Amino acid sequence: MMKLAAVCIVVLALIGSLCEAQLSKRPPYSPPQAPQAPQVPSLPPVQSPQQQQQAFEPPLTWKYPAEPPPETQPVVPFELRYPVPAATVAVMCREDIAHVEVKKDFFGIGQLISPADITLGLCAPTGEDINSQVYIFEAELQECGSVLAMTDIALIYTFVLNYNPKPLGSAPVVRTNPAAVIVECHYPRNFNVSSGPINPTWVPYSQVKMAEEFLYFTLKLMTDDWLYERPSHQYFLGDLIRIEATVKQYFHVPLRVYIDRCVATLTPDVTSVPNYAFIDNHGCFIDARVTGSKSQFMHRTVENKLEFQLEAFRFDGAATGEIYITCNLVATSTSHAIDNEHRACSYLNYAWTEASGSDGACASCETGNFVAFTIPSVVPSAPVGTGTHPAAPILPPYSYPKGSVRKLRSLHETEIPEWEGQVTLGPIPVEVKKQ
Repeated sequence: MMKLAAVCIVVLALIGSLCEAQLSKRPPYSPPQAPQAPQVPSLPPVQSPQQQQQAFEPPLTWKYPAEPPPETQPVVPFELRYPVPAATVAVMCREDIAHVEVKKDFFGIGQLISPADITLGLCAPTGEDINSQVYIFEAELQECGSVLAMTDIALIYTFVLNYNPKPLGSAPVVRTNPAAVIVECHYPRNFNVSSGPINPTWVPYSQVKMAEEFLYFTLKLMTDDWLYERPSHQYFLGDLIRIEATVKQYFHVPLRVYIDRCVATLTPDVTSVPNYAFIDNHGCFIDARVTGSKSQFMHRTVENKLEFQLEAFRFDGAATGEIYITCNLVATSTSHAIDNEHRACSYLNYAWTEASGSDGACASCETGNFVAFTIPSVVPSAPVGTGTHPAAPILPPYSYPKGSVRKLRSLHETEIPEWEGQVTLGPIPVEVKKQ
């Protein structure tokens, strides 16, 4: 029993030492922690797609055409011509009347005046000489607002010949300026003589380019022989303003240029007032029809060039004589025939003619919205004194339908390719003859 007890003690001692060894190896106690959220794996950053320039094989060699360099202007043999006084008034002082004859071409510039615009004092013309193209005034010495002055040797009756032009036809323009001419009859206090003719001494009072679809439209002022660009923009009433319109073509088939419409204004603004459309209704040069001028298209010699002359004018009542000319130019293929929307028509010798000879295309020019110019004849009054002059018959004014109608194309008709450009030329000073 003693041995068994000793063995048990030894076993217990071994078991106790083994438990202490296990306890020494256990980690220290730590309080429980809250559970952590599960980790979400991070995504890689989004990368923007890389763009690369696409290379063409072979590389392009075509380029836009460069604007043409300014043309070198040659030395032009040009000299500005100044108007000279015109002898257009003649006076015969008879025993009791003053007989005055005034040429219809009052200023000597080819522009005929209307008898409604000229008076001798307060009196209108009393007759007209058709052959000599003159208006006749016959006034008693004490009538028509005459003024009597007396000197030691003579009696002097003074009249004033007044010319006040009105706008021509329906156009707000004038091509002559107001003028007053002193007419005197001298009578010696002892006997009667006739004075010589009294002659009046008076002198009448840049270009922009536009490109469209590789076309360049231009307007140029030209010299009288059409060979050079005119160095001076100065004109006088009665002069002819010669203008050349061109279209420069680069990669196009051969083109023909037209002037669809031209408007004269006092400023570069084509919509300003007053304005005067002297070419209208798709290429009808109505200025000659409206005002009786010498304006016209010249005969076409080159398809991409069109020349025309415009008789110089001033706007009625305007303080300045400077004008601007703005034209709408149209170009079509030369294979397209001239028609009533593509034409260059002038009014010559009481008929419409086309610059290329296709006169049939001008038939609709008479439908334009304008009033034609006519010079009325003088109705003779009772003759005064001994002078009598037969008057020409009075011609009725010609009337025209109002309104201009643009041609409507059929839906089955092939569209005509055309190119348009607007060009402004100016300022162009137009001076008057001064007394």
